[in-house]
Amino acid sequence: MKLGLPRLLRRRNQSLPVSAPLLIGVSARIHHPTDHAVNLGGVYTKTLHYLEQSVSHWVMSKNVLVLMIPAIESEGLIQRSEMRLYHYAEALDGLVLQGGADVAPPSYGQEARDPAWAGDSIRDRYEIELFEAFVGKGKPVLGICRGCQLINVAFGGSLYQDIGTQVPEALDHRDITKYERNYHRLEFVPGTGLAKLYPNRRQALINTIHHQAVDKLGRGMIVEAVAVPDGIVEAIRWRGPSYVFGVQWHPEFMFGPDIGNEHLDGTPILTEFLEAARARKARR
Repeated sequence: MKLGLPRLLRRRNQSLPVSAPLLIGVSARIHHPTDHAVNLGGVYTKTLHYLEQSVSHWVMSKNVLVLMIPAIESEGLIQRSEMRLYHYAEALDGLVLQGGADVAPPSYGQEARDPAWAGDSIRDRYEIELFEAFVGKGKPVLGICRGCQLINVAFGGSLYQDIGTQVPEALDHRDITKYERNYHRLEFVPGTGLAKLYPNRRQALINTIHHQAVDKLGRGMIVEAVAVPDGIVEAIRWRGPSYVFGVQWHPEFMFGPDIGNEHLDGTPILTEFLEAARARKARR
């Protein structure tokens, strides 16, 4: 039997969920043109705002709409008098701060110990403003790797600029040749929110792709997991009135059917974040 278009659309709509999908913003990675980039030519001569596919697909795996939030800088075409980052906090349901370049030491009151660790102060300003806008609206924020560090800095904390030189007894937390397949163990802090997401587990295997890490904790932050055996901070949570959580590893690389039993499946972390976003949305 053939169905007319209006009737067919009604049948399709009946199978769709009644509630609107969550709108989750993801901060942009930023490529700044350099002399080397100019030699490459083409698009690399321009400032690029981009999103790593793994992050977007991980968040989208829960039937969520993902939007990358571009930075607003003085040299751009959009003037701050016309659009501010808090407009995104008003329109979206939550924020994911993705990984990327080092946080610039001046962003937490230090000078770079090495020029290679100068970081990206432009991205810091953009993400801190974005973060404060979402927290000000009471909307959930999840930080991944750099995002975890950025959260700590935004609350007045500091970082180890380089684990290898400042904590020489620590594990090698970054191996470029292995990238996301470089693993070590973490230990949950008993009784914390993260530990409750993984009941009956004391330790788990996670990936590690960073040479910087949380040093002095920011205001209102607590540690929820540490690396084994060196004690480097792996997860932090804000004790304030809204959901703010950061993980030092990359859970977007650790979900799905291929994850081994020892590895920490990132799905419960994403689920908790999205549930917090739905709860906040319901209070509007």
